Amino acid sequence: MGKTGKTIATLLVGAAVGAAVGYIMATDKDKRKENMGKLKDRLNTLKDKFGAKAEDIEQEIYNG
Repeated sequence: MGKTGKTIATLLVGAAVGAAVGYIMATDKDKRKENMGKLKDRLNTLKDKFGAKAEDIEQEIYNG
């Protein structure tokens, strides 16, 4: 993939993450807890699927 393709992919991933965070933060408190629970379950599923690489990604996300 060329440099432009990687840039576009990064932009799309960032937009998707931003939209997801915006949606979660815009909901009421109970719905937000439910959505965060679903998100954590999905992250755990992906972590199991991708193994150690997902753990590295998770650490990078949570620890900035």
